[in-house]
Amino acid sequence: MLKKRLTAMAGGGAFALVLAVLLSWYSTAPAPAPVSTVTVYKAPTCMCCGAWVDHMRAAGFDVDVHDVADLAPIKRENGVMPEHGSCHTALVDGFVIEGHVPADFVQKMLDERPEIAGLSVPGMVVGSPGMEVPGQPAQPYDVIAFDSNGNSGVYAKR
Repeated sequence: MLKKRLTAMAGGGAFALVLAVLLSWYSTAPAPAPVSTVTVYKAPTCMCCGAWVDHMRAAGFDVDVHDVADLAPIKRENGVMPEHGSCHTALVDGFVIEGHVPADFVQKMLDERPEIAGLSVPGMVVGSPGMEVPGQPAQPYDVIAFDSNGNSGVYAKR
């Protein structure tokens, strides 16, 4: 019924042409970008790491968690220097994420794809994702970009 009404209003052939163009556009529209999978290595008992995993999932990332007894080999294999270290190490699309890096900066890095090895929030900063403490204000912190040669610099401030 609706098609007959639209056909009559559009003059028959014009409606078919518009419909064909719309269907053609729809079938060639780009697919949405795939969701990046973040592979996280953490200690089995670390509560703040679990909270960071929840933060990443809430931001739309697919997260694959591996509880390991010793994170040192994973950090070493992925070029994480001791001064950039934290309680967990994650890998996503060829980048390393060390510690409580906010999801928005991870996504920004994935969008921009800078020539770095990864990002780090060294230590365990109160107020960073997963390190929120009720009744305590968030501490300011830097998100550090580092490369495979050991060079580093501030990527963002929070």
